[in-house]
Amino acid sequence: MSDALDPTPYDALLLLSFGGPEGPDDVVPFLENVTRGRGIPKERLKEVGQHYFLFGGVSPINDQNRALLDALRKDFAGHGLDLPVYWGNRNWAPYLTDTLREMVHDGRRRVLVLATSAYASYSGCRQYRENLADSLAALEAEGLEPPRVDKLRHYFNHPGFVEPMIDGVLASLDDLPEGVRAGAHIAFTTHSIPISAADTSGPAEEHGDGGAYVREHLDVARLIADAVRERTGVDHPWQLVYQSRSGAPHIPWLEPDICDHLEERHAAGVPAVVMAPIGFVSDHMEVLYDLDTEATAKAAELGLPVRRSATVGADPRFAAAVRDLVLERAARESGRAVAPCALGALGASHDLCPVGCCPARTARPAAAGADSPYA
Repeated sequence: MSDALDPTPYDALLLLSFGGPEGPDDVVPFLENVTRGRGIPKERLKEVGQHYFLFGGVSPINDQNRALLDALRKDFAGHGLDLPVYWGNRNWAPYLTDTLREMVHDGRRRVLVLATSAYASYSGCRQYRENLADSLAALEAEGLEPPRVDKLRHYFNHPGFVEPMIDGVLASLDDLPEGVRAGAHIAFTTHSIPISAADTSGPAEEHGDGGAYVREHLDVARLIADAVRERTGVDHPWQLVYQSRSGAPHIPWLEPDICDHLEERHAAGVPAVVMAPIGFVSDHMEVLYDLDTEATAKAAELGLPVRRSATVGADPRFAAAVRDLVLERAARESGRAVAPCALGALGASHDLCPVGCCPARTARPAAAGADSPYA
């Protein structure tokens, strides 16, 4: 095997995702897993679960992860990269601890982790690292020697993540009626999070006024908007907006909400809007409900033409980007020179989450960071 395709010192890749129910009977138990420790009554969880029940109690995320697994395995095999790919979830089967146990029994000792979240934030990065630490501790308690795990860097600005989204926006613009196409605005959407969590996202030196979370999304939005202008000759106005707010109403979250934004754009005389969910790797439940159902219904009520562009999903370019990230990290771990691939103004993200990066409200051990108990 050539150095270019050598994953040493790693012997496996773990796809780590959120998980989701795969039938009506799964919905409440899944939500109990998600909200464990918060004391939310079962009746309230049944209300929250209505979004899932509208789709037969099935979240699309697990099938999308299966498609991504298939794409990664095909890409790796097609390029001579001999690295097995496993899959584990935080909140539903296949559970993370079970997958890590399987990896130990298979003899895996150095594991790279690909989280299905591209940006820095507590819920999008550190919480995954906390779950990894919990699972590694569980294996240790069983008398197993846990593997060393390293998390791939944030890939929000990797070309293999950005370019499929550019194509998605262009396709959505093309699908608008010709009379409104040139005047269409682009609403780049992502998951709203508490402002306090946004302000403390990323390394400590980047904290404040939206932190790395907002800064990274704005960088990606600019990249896409600039590419659309270059390829169409039209400068479409754009804004970063938010969706999927949850939690106590008295806690400030990032705004504006996508539905409020559509009302504002319509009132301002905007003829059409493309909703581009840049904050999401795949078309999971929050995309299907909050954009395809709720926001699309709001647009229809307003008489405002909208289109929703595609997420990256299992696009072959994303699978190739993961291969690139794996080989980049392996090269650095082995002391080989490598030039990281990143677009935009922010450059490549850090490999190792530093102390104080995306802190939790209550300190908990987290793997794959400078403060990891499993270095």
